[in-house]
Amino acid sequence: MNRLLLYASLALATSLHAPAEPGIVINEDSSHFFMTRSADDMTIEGLHAFVDQYAGTEVSHLFLNPNAMKASFKSATREAIWELGDQEPPDEAAQRWLDNARLLHERGLDPYAVWIERSREKGISPWISMRMNDIHDVPNPKSYLHSRFWLDHPEFWRVPNDASGGWIVRALDYAHPEVRDHNLAFVKELLERYDPDGLELDWMRFGWHFKDGEEAAGAEILTQFMRDVRQLTKEWGEKRGHEIKLAARVPAHPDAARGLGMDGVRWAKEGLIDMLVPCPFWTSSDFDIPVELWREQLGDATKNIVLAPGLEYNSRGWHGGGAMANDLAATYGFAASMWRRGADQIYLFNYMDSGTIPVSQSDYRILVEKGLGPDVVFNAPRRHLQCFRDTVPSGFPNGVVLPAEGPEATFTIHIGPKPKAGKVQFVIGLAEREGVADAQYTATVNGAPRVSSTDLDNPGQFPGAARAIAFDCPLTAVNDGANLFTITQPPGQQILWAEARVEP
Repeated sequence: MNRLLLYASLALATSLHAPAEPGIVINEDSSHFFMTRSADDMTIEGLHAFVDQYAGTEVSHLFLNPNAMKASFKSATREAIWELGDQEPPDEAAQRWLDNARLLHERGLDPYAVWIERSREKGISPWISMRMNDIHDVPNPKSYLHSRFWLDHPEFWRVPNDASGGWIVRALDYAHPEVRDHNLAFVKELLERYDPDGLELDWMRFGWHFKDGEEAAGAEILTQFMRDVRQLTKEWGEKRGHEIKLAARVPAHPDAARGLGMDGVRWAKEGLIDMLVPCPFWTSSDFDIPVELWREQLGDATKNIVLAPGLEYNSRGWHGGGAMANDLAATYGFAASMWRRGADQIYLFNYMDSGTIPVSQSDYRILVEKGLGPDVVFNAPRRHLQCFRDTVPSGFPNGVVLPAEGPEATFTIHIGPKPKAGKVQFVIGLAEREGVADAQYTATVNGAPRVSSTDLDNPGQFPGAARAIAFDCPLTAVNDGANLFTITQPPGQQILWAEARVEP
């Protein structure tokens, strides 16, 4: 069965889906606040102001991440970020993180406790999001980011005592009980120290937790770990007098997640989680998260969880391809497609309030104030980008179709609901090649006759493109959901960007 028919068959059970949870989820990482504020903001007023910017907006959930390898507070189970030992100090920007986090501690202010309390006062649901295997800067063992546990136990890396300097090979291997104990101790500390509405285990920072070929056995290990954490959230929920929910971030495709040991479907069916966030890692956003396939595999378990596909900061067509920060139209496109495919909520990662936001400051206010509900995104201009899956097991298809060479290229892109009126375009960006300016391209949509084309004036908006062409697609030929775009390409040319644009 080809991809278009597969989409259509799975979509039969998925009509336009109403949000199961109001608003959007924003994940605040462990460094951003500290690196983007001055020492003068390290006060109760400064901490409140961070939350207050979201009060009365469509941001319904703040997922507060307090850790990478180290913690951004004075932890009892791992080092605080400002505790360096013999490690190299960071650059000036990162030094602000260390200084501001330490300053809050010295002033007796725990930012996460303050933010949790303030969020509740403002009607926002506060969660703690724990990174389960962060490996930022592991090629440099002297980096200020690294914990003593990681430094002292290279035998616990996925490739023990690795000398290559690779990133994912130096992730911790959860097959070792010591690794699990180390991280479970931090889970216990977070639940004892804080009173959140929920705890998220972020298995996508980073998404590799076992040696190659040992992921099947690893799935049993992580499922037991999830059971242990679920028991802890139940116990602390009883002590706190309210339910403490549990969420998990896992790879975008259910079979890829299972193949890497993160069996989100099983966790949901066992009642171990309340929210599931299928998402990419970071290399690229994934505009093709198969929510309908997740729902099919989850079966009746979908009634008991919130399925919240996640969008990342940037988009690429392939590993090593040029990156584009997702603008507001791309964010709307992602949300529109996810609603059409059966999402319950939309989750944004690396959409923090400055520095790391992909959209402009003005568009950020539009984003948080108007939100990403179907009533907004279905009626706004939107972009649906051709990307790929950046976290899959060995041998699993990653969806890479770019860069495209040869006489014919095909792209299957999900556009959410077909507009009743307006315009749908398929847009390609072309590489700098001899003859590219005069090269003749034709396109069809879903097998319909060729469509008209126009050169765009600003090809530089697409990473690496020397020329860009927009094909106007007749609405009568456009499908709800997935659409097949076929391009005829002259010899010697290359397509390095592709997207569908919808203007209702």
